[in-house]
Amino acid sequence: MSELDRYAVIGHPVAHSKSPFIHAAFARQTGQKLSYDAVEVLPELLADVLAQLHAEPYQGLNVTLPHKLAVAALCESVSERAKLAGAVNTLVRTASGWAGDNTDGVGFIRDLTVNLGVALAGKRVLLLGAGGAARGLIAPILAERPAELAVSNRNPWKPEELAEQFKALGPIVPRTHLSLKGDRYDLVINATSAGHAGTLPRLPGQIVAEGGVCYDLSYGTAAEPFCAWARAQGAVLSADGLGMLVEQAAAAFEIWRGVRPETAPVLAALRTPEPCGSGASHRHPHPRTTAQD
Repeated sequence: MSELDRYAVIGHPVAHSKSPFIHAAFARQTGQKLSYDAVEVLPELLADVLAQLHAEPYQGLNVTLPHKLAVAALCESVSERAKLAGAVNTLVRTASGWAGDNTDGVGFIRDLTVNLGVALAGKRVLLLGAGGAARGLIAPILAERPAELAVSNRNPWKPEELAEQFKALGPIVPRTHLSLKGDRYDLVINATSAGHAGTLPRLPGQIVAEGGVCYDLSYGTAAEPFCAWARAQGAVLSADGLGMLVEQAAAAFEIWRGVRPETAPVLAALRTPEPCGSGASHRHPHPRTTAQD
C-alpha cells in the first residue's frame, strides 16, 4: 500500500459515500495506481485531521458535507471558482499544505449538457435555494448565457445578496418561492436540502414551462419528492444528481492525475432501473399539465 498514491473523501457522515467506488473505477479504467479511502472527520477535528492526512501523506482529498465551507479557510490557496462558490470540494497536496478547488459546478454543467443533452443558452432557469449548493452553480450557469437566471428562496434576502455578489458575471433575478406564481421556467434546479427530510420547498402551482426540464442535486431517496413533483408538472426530463456526482469526481481525478476518465461506464454501474429518485433520469415523451401546489 505504501507504494500507492493515497486519496480519500472526508465527511461526517461518510460511510455512505459512493466516492471510493467511483475513484476505484476511474483508477482501473485509466491504469492509475492509487488507493482511495473514506475518512470520517468530526467538524471539531477537521484542522487536526487535515494536518495528519497531509503528513501521512495523502496526495488529494474530496470534501463532502459538512466540511465544504470550513475546509476553505484551512487551505493555503483557493482557486477562483472555489472562491466564487464559497466552498471547496477538492484538495490537492502541496509541500506545505492544501490547495482548494471546487468541481461541483463543472460537474453539474457537464452532466446537464453532455450526458443529458440539455442546453442552457437562451433558456429561463430557476434555481431553488440560496445556500452553498446553489452558490456553487451560479457562475457556471451564467457562463452558459441563459436568457434569465432566477434564484428563489423562502425569504428574499439571500437571493438579493447573491444577485449583488455575482452581478459582474451576469444578472440574477432574486425571488421568493411564493412570488414565482404565474412564471414558467425551461429548467428548474432544486438546490435545497428539503428532499433529505422527504419534503419539497413550498412552490405555487405550475412553474415548469412546456417542454421543461427539472434537476435535483440530490440523488437516491432524497431526490424522490422533487422528481415526483417534476413529473406532476409535466417535465419532459426529471434527473437526479448522481451524474453530477460522477462528473465532479472525474474533474477532481483529472486535477490529481492529469488524465480524464470516461464517466459513462461508471455512471451506468451506479444506476439502477428505477426512475428518478432511485438513481436515474426519467423522460416524459408526452408532458402532462397537472399542476401541484
